[in-house]
Parts: sequence; structure tokens; C-alpha cells
Amino acid sequence: MSRVYNFSAGPAVLPEEVLKEAAEEMLDYKGCGMSVMEMSHRSKMYDDIIKTAEADLRDLMGIPDNYKVLFLQGGASQQFAAIPMNLMKNKKAGYIITGQWAKKAYQEAKIYGEAVELASSADKTFSYIPDCSDLAITDDMDYVYICENNTIYGTKFKTLPNTKGKDLVADVSSCFLSEPVDVSKYGIIYGGVQKNVGPAGMVIDIIREDLIRDDVLPGTPTMLKFKTQADNDSLYNTPPCYNIYICGKVFKWLKKNGGLEAMKQRNEEKAAILYNFLDNSKMFKGTVVPQDRSLMNVPFITGDEELDKKFVAESKAAGLENLKGHRTVGGMRASIYNAMPKAGVEALVTFMEDFEKKNLK
Repeated sequence: MSRVYNFSAGPAVLPEEVLKEAAEEMLDYKGCGMSVMEMSHRSKMYDDIIKTAEADLRDLMGIPDNYKVLFLQGGASQQFAAIPMNLMKNKKAGYIITGQWAKKAYQEAKIYGEAVELASSADKTFSYIPDCSDLAITDDMDYVYICENNTIYGTKFKTLPNTKGKDLVADVSSCFLSEPVDVSKYGIIYGGVQKNVGPAGMVIDIIREDLIRDDVLPGTPTMLKFKTQADNDSLYNTPPCYNIYICGKVFKWLKKNGGLEAMKQRNEEKAAILYNFLDNSKMFKGTVVPQDRSLMNVPFITGDEELDKKFVAESKAAGLENLKGHRTVGGMRASIYNAMPKAGVEALVTFMEDFEKKNLK
């Protein structure tokens, strides 16, 4: 069977080249007679894999020397607890609610201290990013938290909030490595890798070193202390070895293809093809205000639930997979991450044009 165009929000499409390389190395990695899946995480060979992956990520993102890179289990959702546990010294933090994941992080933080809702776009089903230029940030807040790209609702912070000197913590799971980023603007920038970088089951945390301290909240599990992980270079216990190996291959692929500047350009071209069609369609429409649209996740609707269902079923039959919108929103959503080729977006638009002709009343 030939490969489909996979528009899944995560786990998501990976570069074909990376998958082929991994397949070739599955039984015997570089002549060692075993798979990376079977290899000791303490071996010299694996040490090279994890160190090269970190070096390539630092190179791609221009990560400053005073930031630690951690490869951790538990995905982004586990960080919803780890962040307040490690950072809530004053037991108070500000949260900007722009979707499901920011809301979940906010609710989790309430367990550990006072989580303050600084701004929200819930009033219009998270279809925009609120103005964050003058938020009610108080001196006793430990940090300000955002989810930078909203996978479900398809919005993206184009301008980071004015945190008034407080550390910015950002979940970048669904826009990770899609464009250049100034890491120094963040206290912590982290992302689950299953959307744009690798297989599910891992999160990459990039943390400024002064935020990695012993004085965490009482009861913080040893495994969730940033210091435990940082002091042991992500090897306190057996890390997600195979995930790190695949992510390392994706980093190499990104570097080979021009790095994050080139990715941004490619992603803008792909998104423009789809958004231009949506803006001119008589049947389909995007759900996000144009200035806050994500390059990675594009939700759209017809306005008719039955027609939406028909579209999802027929697109699947045409080899366009996972276009059903998130259960909380309905409609459709195309996730067009780095590894989605331009041809995939063109095939989707061609299909949409054809569907519109056949079904427009």
C-alpha cells in the first residue's frame, strides 16, 4: 500500500527519509549487531546518540549556553504539574487561556498554588489570541504561562505577551521547530515531540539554569524535579531511548533541509495555499481570525454537520487521513507540520475544490 497524506494533529507525520533510515537500522545500528531499542542507555554508542541529538537541537534553535536541554518521559501534560512544582516559590502564577491545553495547565497549577487567569479567548471559542500587551501581572507572580500554538483551535501567538519582567513559560508542542525562535525570551520553552519532531511519549524541556533549583515545592517527586534530570543529563533513569534516537534523526533532516528559516518559509507557503482557498471558498470557512492563524493546525467547517461528516469520510477514501476536527470543536482540521509535503496540501485543496463543486447547493 502506498503512503497516505496524514493530517493528524499528533502522533503525526514524520519525514519519510527518517522512517526509511530507522527501518534500515532497526536490526543492526551501525554494525553493532543490535537495534537502538535494545541498546543500553549507558553504552558508548547510545551516549553518542543522545549527545549528538542535543548538540544538533542546540545548533538548530541557537540555544544559549545557560539553558539546559532535557529529554523527558510523560509528555507535555506531565509538565502541567512539574512546572508549578519547580517554579511556584511564591505559590502564584499567571496563565493566559487560549485553548484546551492552556486551560488544563491552569487547572493543574491550581493544585499547587494560586493560578491567576490573566487573559482568555474562551468567549469566542478560542478563535483568537487576546491582547497581552498590558496584563494585570503582580510582583509576586513566579511566572507567566502560555500555550504558544493551539493545536485544537488553530491559533498562534505572533507576539509574545508582555510579562513585565516575569519569566515566560511556553508550551510549544505543536509549533516546535517550525520556525526560528529566540530562546532567551523564555524561562522555559517545552514541547511534546509527537506533533512535529518524533514518536509519542517524550517531551523536550529547554530551561534557563537559574530556574533549576533545590527549593521546589514540598512533595515534588524526585523524577519531576528539574534538578534531578539536569544533574544527570536526562539519564537519571532509563530515558525514552528510541524517541531520542528518532528525534535526533529529525534534527539532522531539519539541518540538511536549511534549518528553521527554511522550515518557516516552507510552512508559510503550505499554509497560504490552504488559507487562500478557505478565504475564497463558498462552502468552507476557517474558524480563526486571520491575524492569529497557526501555520501548523488549520481548522475549518462547512457550517453543516452532515456535510462535515461526508467530507471526512470521502477525504479518507481519497487517501487524505485524519481530517476530522477535535471532538470539542467538530468540523475538520488539517495539521500541516514540517514533514507534510507541499504536494499533500495541494492534494487536499484539489479534493476540497472538487467536493465543493459536487455538494454546493
